[in-house]
Amino acid sequence: MALEAIEGQPRAVALLMSALRTGRVAHAYAFVGPPGSGRTTTALAFAQALLCETPLRETGVACGKCRGCRLGAERKHPDLHVIVPTPPESNPKGARAIRIGAIRELEHEAALRPVMARQKIFVLDDADRMTGETPQAILKTLEEPPAHTVLILILARTRAVPATVISRCQLVRFAPREDGQASVRDEAVALLTEVRDKGVEALFRRSQAFDRDRERAERVVDALWLFARDLLVARAGGPLGLLIHGSQVDVITREAERWTLDGILAAIDLCREAREALAVNVTPRLTVEIVASRLALGAA
Repeated sequence: MALEAIEGQPRAVALLMSALRTGRVAHAYAFVGPPGSGRTTTALAFAQALLCETPLRETGVACGKCRGCRLGAERKHPDLHVIVPTPPESNPKGARAIRIGAIRELEHEAALRPVMARQKIFVLDDADRMTGETPQAILKTLEEPPAHTVLILILARTRAVPATVISRCQLVRFAPREDGQASVRDEAVALLTEVRDKGVEALFRRSQAFDRDRERAERVVDALWLFARDLLVARAGGPLGLLIHGSQVDVITREAERWTLDGILAAIDLCREAREALAVNVTPRLTVEIVASRLALGAA
């Protein structure tokens, strides 16, 4: 996707477009915002613009037609490197993280000249998941960046990495996408309804979608957490205007009648624990299955 076509993040896009137009591209960026806000999509679009062989003169954005653009869009450009959390080599089913070895490889690659483009682009997706000494290792590259490299760290929050790392990056904030959040909230309610109506088989069928999509699992668990919060508001007799799932008022009020206050508080604790578990790389599918089954059947 072209950078100028990114929707829902006008401030982030305007900042990056200005950098392209003026040629004042920072050596490092921190794209900070919630999952689902378009951080990775924007990072790859920005990378494509930087890899373009014939950027448009007035705006600096990618032409979308040259070899650099095509390879960048396909994530096959030799100067585009995307680093993602991976399990330990000794345990393919282990916790996914960005480990020191990946950063050592980044350092080595960054020291080499670009193969085709003017710059090398390194995108660290889910940089929140750097482990142990990894943030300190990336700090060395940020302190003495090679002239021909651009690093983009994708984070959920600034405090996920040491302040010394953030201070050496151009901060680009991403706001939650309200339309996307509404869609996820509807998905969460539909999941609970289907599991209650059709049983465990429906849960296992729908949960397959979360096998390799941790961000989606995080969004759904967050939505279920807020759903439980709305149940508490309704069960306690609070104003319905406080409900986050505003389009599901009838569903919330009917559902709240099935629960005790203690049961709702236990469901809220379950969602909190699940969200914390996802942050340390517990299997997304299993986490969604546990939370959805407990919330769908817990009040039955």
